[in-house]
Amino acid sequence: MRKFNAVLSISILVLFLIHMIAGSFQLSGLMQGGNALLSAVTFIMVAGIVVHMVIGIKLTIDTLKAQKKAGVSYFRENALFWTRRISGFALMLFIAAHIVIFSGKGEGSGFRLNLFDVPQLLCSVLMVASLILHIVTNIRPLMIALGARSFGKFLADAGIVLSVVLLAAAAAFVVYFIRWSFP
Repeated sequence: MRKFNAVLSISILVLFLIHMIAGSFQLSGLMQGGNALLSAVTFIMVAGIVVHMVIGIKLTIDTLKAQKKAGVSYFRENALFWTRRISGFALMLFIAAHIVIFSGKGEGSGFRLNLFDVPQLLCSVLMVASLILHIVTNIRPLMIALGARSFGKFLADAGIVLSVVLLAAAAAFVVYFIRWSFP
């Protein structure tokens, strides 16, 4: 199950990068919304996220059962493990809010929000921040699950690329906020 979850995680990450880049162009006004192919990519990504979430919940429940059976939790010693789990659950809440925020349709222009003010901007930026935390804390176990032996240089390169793309996404949220708040 862990190997499947690792492959699923990589698939979600690739779909997410496509979604994020296209969404950033849409939010910045450089690309029209409403593309059927991008909508299909998004729905496939969400389905993968749901499966990933179910696997994460099952593994978390297994961990809690083992802790109960052992009679000790070692919470402090397993802080990184719990950071991974808590950031994942926080991300689920922000993704749900993201879906609600961006499910509004505009008049004939593909997609447009009816409202995008400070709470929506804050929620969107916090989603990007929780995603960064979730990816950063999970990349090492992911690489191990995929059988990578030496991955220090790869992690540094992937971190830079991902950071730039995530920064662009956060900037696109801000640009969108400014475009619709101060026309």
